[in-house]
Amino acid sequence: MKVKVKAPAKINLSLDVLRRRADGYHDVSMVMQAVSLYDYITVETTENGGIEILCDYEGVPCNEKNIAYKCAEAFFNYTKTENTGIRITIDKNIPTQAGLAGGSADGAAVIIALNKLFSTYLKESELCEIGSKIGADIPFCIVGGTRLASGTGTDLKKMVSMPKCDIVICKPEFSVSTAEAYSRIDSANLSHPEFTAEMVRAVYARDIYMVTSSMLNDFEIALDLEPINEIKKIMLKNKALGACMSGSGSAVFSVFNNRKKAEKCVDKLKETYDYVFLCEPVKSGCEVID
Repeated sequence: MKVKVKAPAKINLSLDVLRRRADGYHDVSMVMQAVSLYDYITVETTENGGIEILCDYEGVPCNEKNIAYKCAEAFFNYTKTENTGIRITIDKNIPTQAGLAGGSADGAAVIIALNKLFSTYLKESELCEIGSKIGADIPFCIVGGTRLASGTGTDLKKMVSMPKCDIVICKPEFSVSTAEAYSRIDSANLSHPEFTAEMVRAVYARDIYMVTSSMLNDFEIALDLEPINEIKKIMLKNKALGACMSGSGSAVFSVFNNRKKAEKCVDKLKETYDYVFLCEPVKSGCEVID
């Protein structure tokens, strides 16, 4: 038996890092959006009694360090289901270490696939509870759509859908360490009004111009990386309504209200960068497709 799941990437329309907590984590406030850039994960039963990971994407571990592996373990522990053996095949399109939640999306897909494969009939809240033990982005990747996230990022509130638009994503060759990004945040002592509140108002106003003028990411400000600024310059020069880094980086996204302009921007970026994608907002998270 096997189950196939498509797992969308996410972008952060806004990302405010509010404070460092006593437990070492950080409280955040952000609006997260699922987009139509997908990894495809197939989970099938075997008879080897273990968890096997198959993925030919460079840099993705095929062992217990993979988030998908950890999510499978967490599922079996939570449900008390005996693992007679599973194989997880990851067909990756979402770049790694990009701030697009590619690994988290894969983990979320595994939890959803196993819930169907073993007929455990868990509620969405229970799936999210399993995922939250492994990574803060996993609950969002399970539910998708447009969400206001608070706490460590696992407290999610459903919002109206982001206005229809085209989104161009570009990742430079280098990656950003999330731990280093938070370290820079802690030492930067940023002080500005919270942009997430503005973003929430913009989304509910269904105004794409308000949305793009409210985009802000504290990591982008604290890191202040010239390659990020260069990508943004290209996007804005090619008529993007706005551009912003996603998550802790290093991917940058831009928003267009004209498909031809978005396609022209993609062509321009591909002259310099290998990882360039044209996508759009989607209203769901991981979905079983086979």
